Parts: sequence; structure tokens; C-alpha cells
Amino acid sequence: MHLPDPPSVEEIPVGDEKDGPYGIASGADGALWLTFAGSGRIARLAPGGGLRTYALDAPGCRPTVITPGPDGALWFTRHGDHRIGRVTVDGDSTSFPLPTPDSGPFGITAGPDGALWFTETRTDRVGRITVAGEVTEFGLPGTAPGALPSAITAGPDGALWCTLNQADAIGRVTVDGEVTTYPLPTSGAAPVGITSDGTALWFVEIGAGRIGRAPFLAPVARRPFLHRFPVIRLTPTIRHASRLLTPWSMSRKYSSRSRTRAFRPCGRPRFPRISKSIAPLQLGCCNDH
Repeated sequence: MHLPDPPSVEEIPVGDEKDGPYGIASGADGALWLTFAGSGRIARLAPGGGLRTYALDAPGCRPTVITPGPDGALWFTRHGDHRIGRVTVDGDSTSFPLPTPDSGPFGITAGPDGALWFTETRTDRVGRITVAGEVTEFGLPGTAPGALPSAITAGPDGALWCTLNQADAIGRVTVDGEVTTYPLPTSGAAPVGITSDGTALWFVEIGAGRIGRAPFLAPVARRPFLHRFPVIRLTPTIRHASRLLTPWSMSRKYSSRSRTRAFRPCGRPRFPRISKSIAPLQLGCCNDH
């Protein structure tokens, strides 16, 4: 099989290892916006290559994942001081506290309801924040403490989908706060990144060295069919060892429209794992362990 020529890669210096550039997103102004988790700054990289940085109000706030919002601004999680940040394309920034202390926000995405949705890694919650700064939190009942909700994305079915890194599962949250979880067949899969191509969900299983795919049939079905790579199965079941499982038999459905009891944080903050011993923020030399 002929392999395509490798792409030409250009590297642009934007800081040093102490800055720890981490998140990246395209803004409404056509520029790229970055988070510097190590130095507590936001940066704007213009199409022509000009870089401008904006210091946040707390150097140790650890801005991580960033996403464009429905209001034209960029929204990002502040894992270090448990807030949600907002920066306009002019560089004006503000932040909003979260109701639950020490929640460890990480993933964030724009939802289909005109709000931003984010994960709270330390308290097993998914949060919703309006562009006016009003926050609602939804618990993930049915999962053991320490499920570590990580990345989050809007799905093709009008719901939000997140990875549950330590629970080896993916979760679905409707805009009304109805929660369903789908365990993965492989123990130790440790899913983190998740995205949608408009017809299916794709997610990575760092602990298993696999990519998972959950396609939706037309019209969009409420329950996805999970497929695992490198072996792609075009059947609406998950085959694992000698067991034959279906998403219907594995799903657990719950409803939570308001704040629920917070689990007590266990020690230091944890980030979605890349292996059993390496966490993503360590890649940016921003580990405070």
C-alpha cells in the first residue's frame, strides 16, 4: 500500500518549557489562541505569525483546555484555581468561580444550547456555564468516586459526550442534565480525548493503545454503536474476548438536574492519564507533584 508523503511541519517558538503551552483553539478573529499552563497566560498567534500574550490575574491558575464560545470570545478551564476563564479577541479576560471547591475543571466545549460545558476532574461532575457566567453542575451518579471526567465534546445527537478516564467509559449528558454512561470493553482503556465528525464520536484509549468510534445511525439514534480500533467491526455490538455485549445491556441512565453531593478530593489534583504513571500536564512541564 502506497503511503502518502509526510507533511511538512513548521515549528513556531511561542515560549519556553516553563510556559508550558497546552491548549489551542481557533478564534473568531482568525487567530490561534493558546493557553500557557505553566505561566498562567493566554496567547494569541496571528495568521502572519505575530504573537501576543496576556497575563491572567493568577499566575498559578493553570489555564488548560480552550475553546471558542458562542459569544465570539474564547473560554478556557483554569485547573489550578478551579475557575472558568473567558478572554475576548481584544485580550480582555475575566473568570468565574465554580460552586464546588477544588473541582479541577479540565475539558470544555461549546454546547448546542448556547452555553459552555466543562468537566470537573476532581469531583466527578459535568458543568454548564452560560455566557453571563451562571454555572450549573451535574453529578455522575452510578460511577465510582474518581471516575475522572476528562475531555468533552458536542455530539451529533444534540447531547454532550465526555470521557470518564478512570472509569473506562464514555458518558452522555443531555442539555437537561440526563446522564447515561457506556463502559468500554477493555479494562484500563483510560479514554481521554473525544471529538465528533458530525456522524460519529471518536475517542482515544490511552491505556489500551486504541481509538474508539461510536457511529450514529440516520436518523440520529440515542444510543451509539461502539466500535474499537485497530479492528473495526461494522455490527451494532461490541465483541470482547468470549463475551458478546450490546450498548443497551451496558448503559446506565440517571438524571441529575441540580448539584449533588461532592466526593471528597483524594490528595493532589489528578489529570487524565496517558499511562498508569504519566499525566497530560506533565508533557507541558507543568506538573506540580
